[in-house]
Amino acid sequence: MRVLGLDHMVLTVASVQATCRFYETVLGMERETFAPGRVALKFGNQKINLHETGKEFEPKARLATAGSGDLCFIVYDLAVAENTLKQAGVDIIEGPVARTGATGPITSIYFRDPDGNLLEVATQDQSNAATNQNS
Repeated sequence: MRVLGLDHMVLTVASVQATCRFYETVLGMERETFAPGRVALKFGNQKINLHETGKEFEPKARLATAGSGDLCFIVYDLAVAENTLKQAGVDIIEGPVARTGATGPITSIYFRDPDGNLLEVATQDQSNAATNQNS
């Protein structure tokens, strides 16, 4: 088997509505209802399916718990992202700091969503971004 990419992931959350408001407002994602009672947050060609605590869909993670996620999103402009976070009243935990992403060096900012999931927004370093655009 060879994995080609990530289609979607699932976050268990305390409130689907509160989570959608945060991710739509702060990260610019789009809410999608894709089946009765099923909600996802779409961005690019990926999505995050949401399961509300106590109302999870089967099959699910063995220990589905709100606030246990740790996600990194690539953004176009880290300064714009930082400004958006500050304007939304989101506490920045750390950053901008240098890190290593899936394809090489990135610069990241860390913060939390309403459930306490650790979120990271990052930009690929210029040499890394140029290499990935040519791939």
